[in-house]
Amino acid sequence: MSDRFPDGFIFGAATSSYQIEGAVDADGRGESIWDRFCATPGKVVGSESGAVACDHYHRYAQDVEMMAELGLKAYRFSLAWPRILPTGLEAEPLEAGLDFYDRLVDALLEKGITPWATLYHWDMPQVLQDRGGWPARSTVDAFVRFADVASKRLGDRVKHWITHNEPWVVTMLGYLNGEHAPGHKDWGEALAAAHHVLLSHGLAVPVIRENAPGCEVGITLNLCPAWPASGSAADAEASRWFDGWFNRWFLDPVFGRGYPADMLADYRRDGHLPADWDALVQPGDMDAIAVPTDFLGINFYSRGIIRSDKVSEEDNAPRTVFPVEEHTDMDWEVFAPSLTKLLLDLTETYNPPALVITENGAAYATSPGEDGTVPDVKRQAYLQQHIEACRLAITGGAPLIGYFAWSLMDNFEWAFGYAKRFGLVWVDYETQARTPKDSALWYRDVITAHGIP
Repeated sequence: MSDRFPDGFIFGAATSSYQIEGAVDADGRGESIWDRFCATPGKVVGSESGAVACDHYHRYAQDVEMMAELGLKAYRFSLAWPRILPTGLEAEPLEAGLDFYDRLVDALLEKGITPWATLYHWDMPQVLQDRGGWPARSTVDAFVRFADVASKRLGDRVKHWITHNEPWVVTMLGYLNGEHAPGHKDWGEALAAAHHVLLSHGLAVPVIRENAPGCEVGITLNLCPAWPASGSAADAEASRWFDGWFNRWFLDPVFGRGYPADMLADYRRDGHLPADWDALVQPGDMDAIAVPTDFLGINFYSRGIIRSDKVSEEDNAPRTVFPVEEHTDMDWEVFAPSLTKLLLDLTETYNPPALVITENGAAYATSPGEDGTVPDVKRQAYLQQHIEACRLAITGGAPLIGYFAWSLMDNFEWAFGYAKRFGLVWVDYETQARTPKDSALWYRDVITAHGIP
């Protein structure tokens, strides 16, 4: 038995609404940007969608029972914005949608599982996108109202809130390269969207706290530490830019440092900033974004080994950092020491009050064997390496208080459709049967022992 985790450390699993709930037409739910995106030819592998997904909307009680059997101490889920405010503009919320989350939260608490609610995991009402989406400042007000409605209803029982999941993905994949909904490709839109996502976070935090006394509130960022491929000046410069674009553009404002000066200069030079940037960032915005939070959520999957594209391979220094051999089905490198380094670097640089791994996991193809079990050696190894990396970071002084495996079960994996399986639990999408994989049973043992067997 390796060293146990500190008392009170949280072991849980995570999902998101559009990826598991299905029931997109049930009980008045409105259209989301992902419904529209999936219906657009060529956007999603196999023209698939989350219309049914894992049918969690109808099977939540079974799923909560499964969580309890796996020993989960906490469950991170997201609220479907169009299930509560179908267009985002209603005078009154949809009671049926709020009732569903009432039932889910009550079922979790009955089993002793702590609910962690994420407000935005990418399923904006389509009507709000039609009115400008995240590049429009009006969406900030719409989100704050959504946060108000949700936290008023659930705040007496839900004491852990996350405003946004992965602003980088929302803005850069949604508005810059078009891989995610709404599928736009515009630097100005992406940077305006980033500002408004962060501003909506900052303005929502005090609203949630008022509605849920004694709660803890944070934001989740997906972080990809930049490792220069060599010691060359060119690779160092490429890594600086990557780190600024992917990580610091979101970390620095949240921790009161404003937008990174080097990236602002680069974006101005390259014509990426919206023409009205100086008016778009209004007085008081940066103070609002920097509202104190109780924790920083981190979604971590892999590091980035950065090689400059400004010089030829022949003119650059020889590579000294190479990816390791093991890669997931997403072609992401498996290198757990980079997670330890990330957590320690965050601690030193930003001095966060607490850190939580809100997502960590891997996609590997799996299927049940003849005996009904689901062999899952690679995922178990990935989880073991990264959980141990978390323990090492705690030993080194990182204020890490929890770990949520991604994901509870196989689900709709966005633009990849159902082609990638991240789940601890195998899902037969035809029958909706759930079968815990060997990695889930191993994770249950970790939770029971509060350490790594």
